[in-house]
Amino acid sequence: MIDLSVSIGALKLQNPVLTASGTFGYAEEFEGLIDFRLLGGIVTKTVTLDPRPGNSPPRIVELPNGMLNSIGLPNLGVERFITEKMPYLRRLGTRIIVNVAGRTGEEFVECVRRLETADGIDAYELNYSCPNVKEGGLSFSSDAHVAGRVTAAVRAVTKRPLITKLTPNVTSISDIGLACQDAGADAVSAVNTLVGMAVDIRTRRAKLATVTGGYSGPAIKPIALAKVYELARRLSIPVIGIGGICSAEDIVEFLLAGATAVQMGTVNFYEPTATVRAVEDLEKFCRAQNIFAVRTLIGAMEL
Repeated sequence: MIDLSVSIGALKLQNPVLTASGTFGYAEEFEGLIDFRLLGGIVTKTVTLDPRPGNSPPRIVELPNGMLNSIGLPNLGVERFITEKMPYLRRLGTRIIVNVAGRTGEEFVECVRRLETADGIDAYELNYSCPNVKEGGLSFSSDAHVAGRVTAAVRAVTKRPLITKLTPNVTSISDIGLACQDAGADAVSAVNTLVGMAVDIRTRRAKLATVTGGYSGPAIKPIALAKVYELARRLSIPVIGIGGICSAEDIVEFLLAGATAVQMGTVNFYEPTATVRAVEDLEKFCRAQNIFAVRTLIGAMEL
């Protein structure tokens, strides 16, 4: 029997595979395709204090080895999320991590404060790093002082585990991570998408309505690995790796680089069963390598 369990602070996961926010909806979209009970957990689509319509189309561009998106965090708002989405999510038999965003620090705090009334939430992921919104977004994870201030304010209203999601679009991601750690975060997740763009050479227009968007998928995996390695070397709290993860082999790479768990994102769009396949393949890999506990891989890369 292979022990795939890992711990994100007080949050215990049966395995290190989570879905990434914005790529798995509120899980209902995947009903009948996978057994949610096999996952380490689900990170929900972003929830904000008030409903948002998202950005105007076109807002997705498929590219070689990746995808550009400028969705803009459309969602129902926190009150409807609690009444319409949480009853379904809490029945799924896996960990539920709610991704939260706000235009201001006060909106982050108020959104989490209202979510505290809901049962079935195991942790929060604070989305400091969306590149596709006009207000907030990257500003919360490009300034260590701001990231620390908002994290401390949210920490004051909840005892549930707090994860801060960081952007790679900064000079030193570990400086931002340290500020979150010092302010009470239980873990960081990294990386969100890289800012990118694509141009239609016939119309001479940008392919996204917002011109730039977030680039994700297999092409960014080497960058994400390097950022996770940097964070794991400087922080004492767990790091959750994100960025182009498509297989058990990718997961093992991130664990060796220092990640405690991972999130799989873009792959869900073209292979909806990728997460559960990765869990199965991770167990097979451990068995073949005589690894009895997957956590022994964390940070075990030899230099």
